[in-house]
Amino acid sequence: MTTPGTVSVAALRQYVRAAEASGIDILPLITRAGLDPAILETDDGRINGEQFQNFIRQFVEVANNPILGLETGDFVQPGSYSVLGYITMSCSTLGEAVARIAPFEKLVGDMGTTRLSVHGDTLKLTWHCNYDDPVVRPHLVDNVFASWINYARWLADDTTTAPTAVQLRRQSPGPELEAAYHQRWHCPVVFGAEEDCITLPKALLDTRLRQPDPQLRKTLEAHALTQLASLETDSDLTSRVKHSIQKQLNHGITRQDLVAEDLGLTSRTLQRKLSQEGVSYQRLLDDVRQQMAEDYLRNTDMAIPDIALRLGYSETTSFHRKFKAVAGKTPGEFRRGES
Repeated sequence: MTTPGTVSVAALRQYVRAAEASGIDILPLITRAGLDPAILETDDGRINGEQFQNFIRQFVEVANNPILGLETGDFVQPGSYSVLGYITMSCSTLGEAVARIAPFEKLVGDMGTTRLSVHGDTLKLTWHCNYDDPVVRPHLVDNVFASWINYARWLADDTTTAPTAVQLRRQSPGPELEAAYHQRWHCPVVFGAEEDCITLPKALLDTRLRQPDPQLRKTLEAHALTQLASLETDSDLTSRVKHSIQKQLNHGITRQDLVAEDLGLTSRTLQRKLSQEGVSYQRLLDDVRQQMAEDYLRNTDMAIPDIALRLGYSETTSFHRKFKAVAGKTPGEFRRGES
């Protein structure tokens, strides 16, 4: 099981606004969850993931609302996503904003992880929830998806923007309440699905956002990377593996056995430990490759075939295909957009 980690106070505040709008006294919920109410006065504080999960459970039990998670998504604000919210605000297109979710979502919290994939003319965002409380989990997934959709509409200044479909692992709250999902999302919603995911037309990625500021975005991303570094610890196996992968990629090497050796482990032990943390070596390799690729494209004049070689790709076409599947655009298009 993946550990709950920590959560930004910004994420907690969204639920607090929803509770207050419903006339629910929030202080008892915060206290029973083991939180100090003073944490709400901080700008960059973080809380324990277990406490956040307990708070949501308290909220769910008091509200007695089967679609509470969906409705709390109505209270999303740019600040709900910490610095990630302001990074996406300064992006030029929806595609640029979407591409920043996975690299920086840890700043919002360790509630789950996002995967982006392109299938023909469709983009799929899959979210894996790290929380195991069966009461909390469906509401948290509903909140994340509802917040994404509402925030994307705000960024694009278009309330009609809608996904192609939404799939939810949770069971249906009943025919009457299902209407609330369709009313908000304007698309088919499948309950009892195998995964939690949103699909949307790939063409939506080209939607222009209301206030692009490339220079501000670069400044915010530099700040975000500093914050991410401060969240990592030497005891965090995932971060140590990523660091080792980055060192190997500087020499164009992607071998798992060499990374394991660098960490003083066997390949089998490394694979087992990563599995216990809910990730795989290939997933971490893909993440580091993408981050390094974007850095090379944004900050160097290195030729794209040379970048592919540096990142351990045997063929440039493989690099193009992988990069586009994640970023929604080719390396060349990405570089031109950054410039």
